[in-house]
Amino acid sequence: MTCVLIIDDSPTETYVYEMMLKKKGYEVITAENGADGVVQAKRQQPDVILMDIVMPGLNGFQATRQLTKATETSHIPVIMISTKNQETDRVWGQRQGASNYLVKPVAQTALMSAIDDVLKA
Repeated sequence: MTCVLIIDDSPTETYVYEMMLKKKGYEVITAENGADGVVQAKRQQPDVILMDIVMPGLNGFQATRQLTKATETSHIPVIMISTKNQETDRVWGQRQGASNYLVKPVAQTALMSAIDDVLKA
């Protein structure tokens, strides 16, 4: 079963993504901030990570950089999901190692397509 780690400080957003993913048969684990997300990723080794950007403490850009640079997590694709819709944010996310970048609110079809794409790569 494919495991997805959701790293987002919004309980509402986390719940919405979790329900979408579970309905499609994915196993879901969650973290409420970037620091906890990095720890969970190293411990749980999910197949893909959904990463919010704006979070207290370690933000999504910083957490993505840590995950994509660490040998034990560099193989895990990170999909950034944010309300930040500027081209500079997308480019910066890619420079941190993100495999894809989606803008909130995310439709279920777009989310599933992005997950399928990074898992096939």
